[in-house]
Amino acid sequence: MKATYILLAKLIQVHFCCKQLIYRRYPTFDIRNPKSFGYILTLIAGLGLTTGCQDKFLELNPQSDASTNTFYKTASDLSNALSGAYGALQLNGQYGRYFIVAEIPSDDTYPSLSGSVTDQDEFDKFYLRTTNPFLLSRWNEGYIGIYRCNTVVDRSAEIPMNEDLKKRYVAEAKFLRALMYFNMVRVFGDVPLVLQETKNYIDGEKGYNYGRSPAAEVYGQIITDLTEAEQVLPPSYPTAETGRATSGAAKALLGKVYLTQRKYPEAAAKLKEVIGSGVYDLLTTYPDVFRASNKNHKESIFAVQYKKGNIGEGSPFASLFAPENSGNAVVPFGGDGNNRPSVDLEKAYEPGDTIRKNFSMATGYRNTSGQIVSYYFTRKYSDVPNVKYDSEDNFPVIRYADVLLMYAEALNEIGYQAGGEAFDLLNRIRRRVGLAEKTAAEVPSQLSFREAVAQERRVELAFEGHRWFDLVRTGQALPVLRAKASQIGIKTNLTENNLIFPVPQSQIDINPDKIKQNPGY
Repeated sequence: MKATYILLAKLIQVHFCCKQLIYRRYPTFDIRNPKSFGYILTLIAGLGLTTGCQDKFLELNPQSDASTNTFYKTASDLSNALSGAYGALQLNGQYGRYFIVAEIPSDDTYPSLSGSVTDQDEFDKFYLRTTNPFLLSRWNEGYIGIYRCNTVVDRSAEIPMNEDLKKRYVAEAKFLRALMYFNMVRVFGDVPLVLQETKNYIDGEKGYNYGRSPAAEVYGQIITDLTEAEQVLPPSYPTAETGRATSGAAKALLGKVYLTQRKYPEAAAKLKEVIGSGVYDLLTTYPDVFRASNKNHKESIFAVQYKKGNIGEGSPFASLFAPENSGNAVVPFGGDGNNRPSVDLEKAYEPGDTIRKNFSMATGYRNTSGQIVSYYFTRKYSDVPNVKYDSEDNFPVIRYADVLLMYAEALNEIGYQAGGEAFDLLNRIRRRVGLAEKTAAEVPSQLSFREAVAQERRVELAFEGHRWFDLVRTGQALPVLRAKASQIGIKTNLTENNLIFPVPQSQIDINPDKIKQNPGY
C-alpha cells in the first residue's frame, strides 16, 4: 500500500510540475482517463523521476524561458529566444488545440465523446465550466507565448549585434505578440495586457499587479504592434528562413483585426496592400494548398510550422482528427476522432463542390477488414505520421484565399456594387474549384453578397479555425446557432455572454481583486 501511495504521489508531481512535456508528447492526455496514467509511467521510467521534479528535468524548458540577467548576451541568444516564441504557437493552448475554441463552438464540427470526458463537449453545447482544462491551457499557454515575445523585445536593446537584424527580430516578436493577443481577446474579451518580460505573471507569483485591460485597449496594442512590424519585416525570406513573419503577414493580420472591429475602410486599404504586393497568389489546385510536400508556397501568408521526425516538432492533426477505433485504416497508429464535421457542414457544400468537400472531409472509411464504416471526420491534414502526432502538416493561420474573401467582404460593407471588384474576388475562389461564377442577378444586394461571402468562407476555409470567429465577427453567431440549437444539442439559451468564454477560475482565485469573471459564468 505504501508503494502505491508513493507512486500516486509521483504521478501527481509529474502532472503538475511537468505537464507541459506531457501535453506536448501526448496531446490526448487527460488526468481522468486511465490511459493517461500509462503516459505518465512512460515519462517516469524514461526520465528517472524520483522525489519531486529534478533540476535536470526542469532544464527541458526552452531557453527562451530563461529569465536571468546573464543569459541574453549574443545575437544567437536572441535568435533562440525568438525561436521559442515561434515554438509557442505549437502549444495545445495555442494552435495545437485551436479547433476547440475556433471550430467546435460553431455549426461546423463537434467533439467525439470518450467515456465521461466532456471537456470539449462543453464548448459545443455551451455549458462551459470555469474550471474547464482547455480554458486554462488557452490562458496559460497564451501568456507563455506572450512572455517569450516580451523577452525578445525587452532584451534586444542590451545585445550588441547587427542593428538591422535586431530590428527584424523585434518586429517578428511584435507580430507574434499581436497574433497571440488577437486570439486571447477574441476568446476571453478583456485580458491582462502584459508588455514586459514578466514570467511571474504566468506563474501567479506577482500577477496581482495585472488586472484585465479593456478589449479596446488590447486591440489598440495589437494594431500598434502590427503597424510597427509591417514597416520593418521583409516581404520574403531566403529558403532557409521560410515560415517567418513577413510584412505581408503583418498587413494581412492587421486587415483581419480591422475587419473584426468593423473598420471596413481601414481593413480594405490594408488587405489591398497585400494583394497589390505581387508576392502572393492562389495555387492552381486546391489540394496542393495543403500538401505537406508543398509547404510555404505562394498562397501561404503565415502558417504554424511543423516538422516530423520524432523530435517534438511534428504536427498532431492527422492523428487527432482521424476516426477513433480505426486502427491503422486511416492513419498509422490510429486516430482520436476530434473535430468531427457536422452533417450541416456537409450540406453546406453546393452541388459540384466536390474538390473541396472530398479533400477536406470524409463520411466514412474502409476498415482493415474491408468493410465501409460510416464516420464523419476531418481529412484536410493528411500527412502520414512517423509516430502518433508526428506529421509534417503546417497549420494555415492566414492564406491568400482568406485575404481575397476578407477584401471582398470589406468592399461590400463599404458599399455594394453589382458586378464590381468584390464579385471578381469572390469568383476567383470559385473558379479554382470549377464552380460557376456568382452574378449580380443571383446576388442582387449587399445582404445577399454578405451571405455569399460567408458561405464561401465556410467551405473554402473549413477546419482552418475561422468559422466560429467569422460568426461572431459578422453578428451571425446567435441567430445561426439559435436556429440549430436542437440539432446541435445546445444546453442553454444563447445570449451575448456566450460570444466570449469564461476566464479560468484559477486566475480569479489567484487575483480576485483585479480579475473578475465574464458575465453569465
